[in-house]
Amino acid sequence: MNTYDLALNIRKDVVRMTHLAKSSHIGSMLSIADIIAVLYGKVLNKNVNNPQWPYRDRFILSKGHAGAAVYAVLAELGYFPIKKLNEYCSNGSVFSGHISHDVPGVELSTGSLGHGLSVGVGMALAAKMDLKKHRVFVLLSDGECDEGSNWEAALFAAHHKLSNLTIIIDYNKIQSLAPVKDTVKLEPFRDKWISFGWNVKEVDGHNHEELIDILDFDILKNEKPTCIIAHTIKGKGVSFMENKVLWHYRTPQGEEYEKALEELGGGRDER
Repeated sequence: MNTYDLALNIRKDVVRMTHLAKSSHIGSMLSIADIIAVLYGKVLNKNVNNPQWPYRDRFILSKGHAGAAVYAVLAELGYFPIKKLNEYCSNGSVFSGHISHDVPGVELSTGSLGHGLSVGVGMALAAKMDLKKHRVFVLLSDGECDEGSNWEAALFAAHHKLSNLTIIIDYNKIQSLAPVKDTVKLEPFRDKWISFGWNVKEVDGHNHEELIDILDFDILKNEKPTCIIAHTIKGKGVSFMENKVLWHYRTPQGEEYEKALEELGGGRDER
């Protein structure tokens, strides 16, 4: 399956999952679908049959509220049956609304924003000290960059020259209740990361070719950690959800659900 088809399936899966669970954060899931598809489809060194394979690359979804997108890609790749996605956000299920490490293939439970990068830095430092070759990737939200713990971790990572660490920031420019610029302004965003000692790249977060090129480890290898600012559209793929604050918390039901599936080309089966 190519990465564009994988991203489309992720979008279909998360629309259905949030509909069944009557849950939220669909806009955030749709904005990272392409990034997740490229990471799992082309970039991460992994073993579907052995999720704890010691040589695997580590991936942390720091914006844990978008966890359904990771559950979806793991199901699409065969970590567990796709029909298990029906359990999302149901009582007693390991498929919690914020991503859970009880799900095969998930490294870390997250949800309280600002913690994923700190853990990723620890993983990267441990790998460096143990002379391990695996890489560590962390996906953050833009609104999450309001958290001071991220900037402490950023200083630490640069100080220790963690070239095995790459973060991707989902820069969709909308957080929970308002645009990012009206909440806590991040710009000049690129300059901030450069001043903290990071290698910084900016990409279109929906262009798979750009993402694949920029996530190539040999291209980015140096003595600095790498920050990729991925410009995205919240709600990408469903026209009436795109760039709308409403779809951070709104759940797709009724005609909106049917319209969303129609725009994505139909629903998913339950293999």
